[in-house]
Amino acid sequence: MGSKPHEQLEAWKVAMQLVKSVYQLTAAFPAEERYGLAQQMRRAAVSIPSNIAEGAGRNGVKEYVQFIGIARGSLAELDTQLQIAMMLSFISDDNEAFKLADHAGKLLTGLHKKLLITSH
Repeated sequence: MGSKPHEQLEAWKVAMQLVKSVYQLTAAFPAEERYGLAQQMRRAAVSIPSNIAEGAGRNGVKEYVQFIGIARGSLAELDTQLQIAMMLSFISDDNEAFKLADHAGKLLTGLHKKLLITSH
């Protein structure tokens, strides 16, 4: 790992850790949620590093910014789903996924701002 541009990004690395955390926590969800909330959470989590990678692989900064925006949207979706899971007592408020999501959000915001400055 490390040969591709996105693999150098801390935001991508943290997002990948978040994916692993979400897969682990959703594996413990009740059976009736495996194809509901758990699947939605997994899709949203996977979307975050995927969009960071796709943006980094694009030719222009404008497209990169667009994909970082999509990653941020997926993170907001996942954050809401984590809160729902907590509300339903599937996870606790000290779950690692909350910390990783917060860290990923800060990194994505910083990357977004940096790209916007670069594009002007």
